Amino acid sequence: MAVLHFPPGFLWGVATSAQQIEGAHDQGGRGESVWDRYASTPENIEDRSTPFRACDHYHRWPEDLRLLGELGVGAYRFSTSWSRIMPDGRTVNQAGLDFYEALVDALLAAGIQPCLTLNHWDMPQAFMDEHGGWAGRETVQRFVDYAAATAHRLGDRVRHWTTHNEPWCVAHLGYEQGRHAPGLRDPNAALRAAHHLLLSHGRATAALRGTVHQPEVGIVLNLSPAHPASDSEADVEAARQFDGFFNRWYLDALFRGQYPDDAVADRVARGHLADDAMPFVQPGDMDDIAAPMDWLGVNYYSRTVLAADSEGRPDAAPPVPADQLTEMGWEVYPAGLEEILRRVDREYGPLPLYVTENGAAFVDPPAVDGRIADPRRVSYFREHLAAVHRAVTAGVSLQGYFAWSLLDNFEWGHGYTKRFGLYGVDFETGERMPKDSALLYRDIVGSNAVDDGR
Repeated sequence: MAVLHFPPGFLWGVATSAQQIEGAHDQGGRGESVWDRYASTPENIEDRSTPFRACDHYHRWPEDLRLLGELGVGAYRFSTSWSRIMPDGRTVNQAGLDFYEALVDALLAAGIQPCLTLNHWDMPQAFMDEHGGWAGRETVQRFVDYAAATAHRLGDRVRHWTTHNEPWCVAHLGYEQGRHAPGLRDPNAALRAAHHLLLSHGRATAALRGTVHQPEVGIVLNLSPAHPASDSEADVEAARQFDGFFNRWYLDALFRGQYPDDAVADRVARGHLADDAMPFVQPGDMDDIAAPMDWLGVNYYSRTVLAADSEGRPDAAPPVPADQLTEMGWEVYPAGLEEILRRVDREYGPLPLYVTENGAAFVDPPAVDGRIADPRRVSYFREHLAAVHRAVTAGVSLQGYFAWSLLDNFEWGHGYTKRFGLYGVDFETGERMPKDSALLYRDIVGSNAVDDGR
């Protein structure tokens, strides 16, 4: 068994998001979010649940802070709820800022760095009603206002800021595929949403740098290696198409100031754009989007294996039997994490990188003596951290790793049926219970090293 040591100062953390854990959807002046509205239609959520209570973190955050202390992490990545800070999208709710200020102060007192994400998918419903959400350009300035208001209160204590978490998911799952809030199926609206998310990132970055003391500002992308299911020309082409709209659409815009020509042509060919002019892109937009960042966050869960469907479009083709997939239907493929980190460093770097989410949903057995055995998740973390170590050894400028997630939570369209937490949650009583993976992660953090399990 090899013990793999990480560089001194490597940052270990865990991650959560407001909509998934806070609950208290109508308390403390919070307004309705698009996810509140979306989940209120029962058939939208797998188990017909809502996020209205979730983990009740809004009331139980001191208990969750103690869990962070048990893990010994140096950082906590959380998101603020836009609907809690600006319930109607315009007026600042001081009680909402009070909540996050208390959390930030407690984190700092515990020696834990707060890493704040402004948008982890929960937009005020008012913007959807008034502007079409992210499909409307007006939302860009409203997001900048929200970033400035949050930074005005917390910018003297929070240095590490994320503008958006996984803009691809917001735009394409929410506006094109209808599987996330707001539940639209409009490819052109999705492209507008993607552009406005990126534009608001660039403009909010400028606003944060004008407000925050020594800010570190970045964005978090979900990235996945695109592998063809075979060597056939059709499957290789399917993998190129997927890589273009999933990975390069965002990376090229952020780091090269342009959308990839081939991916734009794919959208024109599908009829999602009238031509390659993209009228929602106005002069100066791409320069704003490509404003230099201090770091990039990479969320990784699996690779994507692509086969061409009957019309030549990319179709995901899981390469392993179903019993070898996670509960999300994703292949456990640690090598993909090393691959995507090395690719981003090689093609878009060098710049500091963080793994901002990595984890797995499995069916966990009942607790025994207050502890949950989760051997598959334990193996998952060991294997993926070995891949992270290989990337670091190869020279990738990786600064830290955040496990997803601290708690079992509201897993978006799946409700409470998928569990990613290091700590299990009884959603009836709110009780938190450590899993074996939490104890493993505690030991990894404490030793700044991981054994490869071999």
